[in-house]
Amino acid sequence: MNRREAVAAALAQLAPRLPEFESEAVTDRALASPGLRNARPDNAAWLALVAYARHVFTEYDDLLAEGYDRDSARHFVLDDLNDALAEWGSRRRVSEESAPEDDAAP
Repeated sequence: MNRREAVAAALAQLAPRLPEFESEAVTDRALASPGLRNARPDNAAWLALVAYARHVFTEYDDLLAEGYDRDSARHFVLDDLNDALAEWGSRRRVSEESAPEDDAAP
């Protein structure tokens, strides 16, 4: 199994209801991120999934553009982020204490 297949398989386990086109985008993000290049496939999939959801399905980028610092912006989008994860069937959630870094940011 190559790295793409391993990350995609881990992602399918993490978020079984993630639509195929979203899954491709998250997998691409995990593979393209220098910070995730050496991560285990399950960790790369999780961090890329969280970053993707934060940037695409929340107002995180808008809050940053308005001048909020990263921690504040993450606080304000936490519920929306976790709602997206739940919608995709993920049993994992992000808490303020466990928020992954944006290594997979665009």
